[in-house]
Formats: sequence, structure tokens, C-alpha cells
Amino acid sequence: MFIQTELTPNPATLKFLPGCAVMPEGTANFTQAEEAVRSPLAQRLFAVEGVAGVFLGSDFVTVTKTIDCDWDSLKPMVLAGMMDHFTSGQPVLAEGSSVPAGDGDVDDDEITAQIKELIETRVRPAVAQDGGDILFRGFEDGIVYLHMQGACSGCPSSTATLRHGIENMLRYYVPEVQEVRPVEY
Repeated sequence: MFIQTELTPNPATLKFLPGCAVMPEGTANFTQAEEAVRSPLAQRLFAVEGVAGVFLGSDFVTVTKTIDCDWDSLKPMVLAGMMDHFTSGQPVLAEGSSVPAGDGDVDDDEITAQIKELIETRVRPAVAQDGGDILFRGFEDGIVYLHMQGACSGCPSSTATLRHGIENMLRYYVPEVQEVRPVEY
């Protein structure tokens, strides 16, 4: 098995591409080891000293390191942990674990539905290329609330991404949007 790595805009996070499906649908974000109980893969990665976060995407895993570690020493241990997991035959998520439901709501008004569609089709694919995800959390009084995960969470350029990329695009297509704000989960 050959696992490729890619840099992300967040220097604390690397994107790992194992060459196989990681999550058949949805994503999973683990910001603490205690949250990883439902994922054998995330548990294995958190066992590596210096791992601060694990994000599971469709065909990638992003790992965030603690500030006191460097990638030169951490990367080989993370690669070994992933290799061990994928060759063990264990599932990525424990049996009976589910991915949180998406942002779909049949009662969305027309504006909210349009915002969600733009995020799903234009924003999320681009953010996934950088090893992260972005989730719609609400639209109220002209403000769109989004939650950033994976490489995007804590990224120095995430504010610019929200303001200059996502906000400008949403305002162009949906004039009712005045601002985009990040929210914590």
C-alpha cells in the first residue's frame, strides 16, 4: 500500500491519500482523542504522540499536529499507523456508528436552499481538495454561519477563504447574503 501526502494551506495539517475509499459517505471530524471511540482509524492515529486532530473524508485523511511537533518526525509514525489500519481489515468507523446527518431540511426557504446548494456544489469540493470540509449551520438576518473542519479549522487563511472567496461568491448569487461568519460546532 502506498499512501500519498499533500500539503494543505494549514501548516499544522497534512492530507494523506491512502488510494482507497475512507468514508463511503459524509465526513467525520475528531478534534480530541476522546471523540475517536467510534473510529478505530482515528483511535490508532491519536495513539501517535503529537496528533491533535483527525478528519476523515471520502478518499483522504487529514491529520493535525500539536504545535510542539514537527512533520519530519511525526509523518512516518502517522503513515505507519494508517498502513497498519488499512492492512488490518478493520473498519474506519465502528459497526453501528453513523455519520451525523447532513444539512438537508425539507422546510428550508428558497434562499436557504440556494445557499446550501452553492455550498454543496461549489464550496465543499474545493475545500475538500485542501483536506477539509465546510458545513452550513444557518442563515439569519443576512448572515450565513459556516463550520470549518479538517485542514480548514484553524488555518491561517481560513478567514480570507470565508471573506474573499465564499462570502463574495454567495453575495454574487444570493443578494440577500450580507456576511459569512465562522461558528464552532
